[in-house]
Amino acid sequence: MCCRPEGWSLLAPVDVPAIRYTRTTDGLNIAYQVVGEGPFDLVFVPQVISNVQIFWENPRWAGFMRELASFSRLLLFDRRGVGLSDRPSGVPALEQRMDDVRAVLDAVGSERAALFGTGPDGAMAVLFAATYPERVTALVLFAVAPRGMWAPDYAWGLREDEARKVVEDAERHFAERDYTAQLAQRMYPSIAADDDVIAWAVRATRLNSTPGALAALRQMNLEIDVRTVLATIRVPTLVLHRGGDRYVPVDVSRFVAEQIPGALYQELDGIDHIPWVGDPGTVVVAVREFVERIWREKPWEEIEPDRVLATVLFTDIVGSTEKAMTLGNARWRELLHEHHSRVRGQIARFRGREIDTAGDGFFASFDGPARAIRCAGAVRDAVAELGIEIRAGLHAGECELIDGKVGGVVVHIGARVAAEAEPDEILVSGTVKDLVAGSGIQFEDRGLRTLKGVGEWHLYAVSPRAVAG
Repeated sequence: MCCRPEGWSLLAPVDVPAIRYTRTTDGLNIAYQVVGEGPFDLVFVPQVISNVQIFWENPRWAGFMRELASFSRLLLFDRRGVGLSDRPSGVPALEQRMDDVRAVLDAVGSERAALFGTGPDGAMAVLFAATYPERVTALVLFAVAPRGMWAPDYAWGLREDEARKVVEDAERHFAERDYTAQLAQRMYPSIAADDDVIAWAVRATRLNSTPGALAALRQMNLEIDVRTVLATIRVPTLVLHRGGDRYVPVDVSRFVAEQIPGALYQELDGIDHIPWVGDPGTVVVAVREFVERIWREKPWEEIEPDRVLATVLFTDIVGSTEKAMTLGNARWRELLHEHHSRVRGQIARFRGREIDTAGDGFFASFDGPARAIRCAGAVRDAVAELGIEIRAGLHAGECELIDGKVGGVVVHIGARVAAEAEPDEILVSGTVKDLVAGSGIQFEDRGLRTLKGVGEWHLYAVSPRAVAG
């Protein structure tokens, strides 16, 4: 069996792999490590608590990572806001954390890699695989919950009072020994009685972030809902869970595996939620057999996906016909030209892609819903200076790629959402709202609407003051 600690000591010398830094597109420095020299790349997505230096002091964690690195080139990193990486203002949303993965892949020259996601941050791995299938060869999910809160159609989440207590305790009892020991009884009960284990966990928590930051992160993770994304994953996926997990019920992973097309599900023995605790050797074997089989059957050459997860944005000018008649043809053409220039500038600023322009309307796609919402807000502000009001609508989902452009039902839904918007309003589907937890964007409930030809959808208006940036 791998990863059995010998001579546990917080003071023992530690062989820490070289720590490097890479910059994201928005200028943050991300700490990362490269371990092993295997024929393919495996990215381990960090959990809530992460530090690529002091985690190597934990012999169980270190042994587990070295076993993964024995058959791959293992990429480890601290996402923004924790460990040795830069601290941004606010809590990073899922799409910002996706940028951290892309930055690490680009830094090491990795075109495609397998992703190994665990715990709450496994939701980011889900979103990354659906959004960038051309960069993901395989996806492994270990005890990943797609949603944090209870819902009528999701019985495993926390009720509001339970969630509130989780967030409050994360701040009030930050890195306290007794609180950490209580968490250990649920997360890694097989070693929770070991004083050295608890002492290390307390130290790791303190060196991970701050009380307020950890509480905010836990709040964001509870607000995440990526259930609608699961069905859009087209890369080979393995879902793992220990049958006696006391932190996340095993039925959660059974549900996840059922939602992902073609996913393999493997239930392991044990009671620990953390993969490198208990019997980590069975986890390593499962991961290795899965990714090596994919490597043998389909070498990881570049691919051209025919479907991706994307957010679509539609905008149009309110009262354009009346305005054109008032201004006259020449003045209207000038105004329209300036409108188009400003809209295109904001689409480029927020890394969107212009798909089509029809008259006074724009259709663009984005690889992140928060960026798409902020682009809509920036467009609204930019054209308001011209005396123009717009309406905007957004939807996210699996889009077909036709000659490199997005198409399909998602596009039709996005257009219908936009048609429901009032003047100066940015309207989004519930799917978009669920994917921007932690972004700071606030919404006002607009209720259920029947959209022509695409059924009933829950819509939300974006709060005007929450789209800057």
